[in-house]
Amino acid sequence: MREAIKMVVFDMAGTTVNENNIVYKTLRHAINEIGGYELPLTEVLEHGAGKEKLQAIKTVLKKCVNVEDEQLAEKIFQSFLQALEKAYEVEDIYPNSNANELFAVLKDMNILCVLNTGYDRKTAESLLKKLNWVVGRDIDALITASDVPKNRPYPDMIDLARANFSISDPTTVVKIGDSIIDIQEGQNAGCALSIGITTGAHHADQLKSANPDYIIDDLLEIVPIIKKYNIPSQVV
Repeated sequence: MREAIKMVVFDMAGTTVNENNIVYKTLRHAINEIGGYELPLTEVLEHGAGKEKLQAIKTVLKKCVNVEDEQLAEKIFQSFLQALEKAYEVEDIYPNSNANELFAVLKDMNILCVLNTGYDRKTAESLLKKLNWVVGRDIDALITASDVPKNRPYPDMIDLARANFSISDPTTVVKIGDSIIDIQEGQNAGCALSIGITTGAHHADQLKSANPDYIIDDLLEIVPIIKKYNIPSQVV
């Protein structure tokens, strides 16, 4: 009989955090300003969503303008980091709809809540502070792009989350995120379920292309999904 779900790993921006695409708007501005391009936000989201942000810049440059230039990418990245820090100081950041409620429900179910993100730790921790989310109270752990050697779609962040809680079996973990690369990360980690949510970067048709186990429109939809999964198969 399969084991019950022990951990849910959530993406941050667009999944559990509503920041009105500040990150990708800032990323787009930096790419266009430094590179002299006029890329629309839709293309930046399509090719950059969910990725570690330097890698996102490199991917956008390659896919959208056929440019591979390490120095240019690094220059854009540094400009982006400075601009994002200022943006987060003045812009409103909120928990995504029902995020707090879901964390409480999962805690009552003895399921760990872990956030993972393509942000570096400094940026991610500044978000937590603004949201008044505390590790050990509201969530159980924060894993960031700067904590691991390889980022999404590689499974390193999920593997680290499991290791931190001595969870050896990846099929006791669920991954949920708003981008294709979130779903791929969960699949590559061997998670029981890799779930897309339509509240962020990619719409339902884009998410479907990654073959998720489910696509949801609200975070609380994950509760009956987990309860259904945890019911052992009945032999008739």
